[in-house]
Amino acid sequence: MDPIISVRDLVKTYASGFRALKGVSLEIRAGEIFALLGPNGAGKSTLINIVCGLVTPTAGQVCAGGHDIVRDYRAARALIGLVPQEITSDAFESVWLTVRFSRGLFGRPPDDAHLERVLRELSLWDKRDDRILTLSGGMKRRVMIAKALAHEPRILFLDEPTAGVDVELRREMWAMVRRLRSSGVTIILTTHYIEEAEEMADRVGIINHGDIVLVEDKQTLMRKLGRRQLTLQLQSPLPAIPPGLADRQLELSADGLQLVYTFDTQAETTGIASLLRQIRDQGIDFRDLQTSESSLEQIFVSLVGSSR
Repeated sequence: MDPIISVRDLVKTYASGFRALKGVSLEIRAGEIFALLGPNGAGKSTLINIVCGLVTPTAGQVCAGGHDIVRDYRAARALIGLVPQEITSDAFESVWLTVRFSRGLFGRPPDDAHLERVLRELSLWDKRDDRILTLSGGMKRRVMIAKALAHEPRILFLDEPTAGVDVELRREMWAMVRRLRSSGVTIILTTHYIEEAEEMADRVGIINHGDIVLVEDKQTLMRKLGRRQLTLQLQSPLPAIPPGLADRQLELSADGLQLVYTFDTQAETTGIASLLRQIRDQGIDFRDLQTSESSLEQIFVSLVGSSR
């Protein structure tokens, strides 16, 4: 299947000489939720703004739904909905007129039934006649999403969509994103909330200093790069790790009551069985043990750190 978004050797150099993108190549599949992660200044927003036709690339090619975003701008842009970081809308306009106007901007015929469905989905129907300036920050964020969905795009960019919103609204938006994906909409999400990407994404792309560091299925990424930890809850505190265990990847908690062993999930053997034998031979008793695995946040931090 052809990708719904194809980015080839994309370069963006600003007039100041700053090179925001350094030959980025990326393909995004139809119907997936793709999370684009990276620190501030990594190039996330520049990449999104180029795909959405808001910034002109210096070099390279971008196609959306088979349409070149420069040569066939109108057809490409009609496929895309964008929810930007900033809340930008006519504060004195009503919610209803704002979303109707957004639909008309893309040359779509009037369809009040569709707009009603969108507003109801976003819990905005009761606010349809309210002026935007009277809404809370969370409701204004919902209006931005409604505007992006008004023309029925096949591709939806969410640039930090839940920044500054409460946990309840964030979870409602996650549920809405899943429903959109189930209807065939491709979602590209940028976020500073790593748990958001871990919860939502099918694939993860990491960008840093204008380069794509990695693109991988989320589960494959966590399996390849994740680490697991075995934590032993000790019966009695240890003053230090015994010399007989010094060759092991062990950490002792500050109170001396926990021994933590980190191991590679992809190694041929974990070494746990031999470690437990060594611990017993050292006369160390433990009352419980548990395992945990790396989060996407830990993996992200390690990858970004290694690409500096």
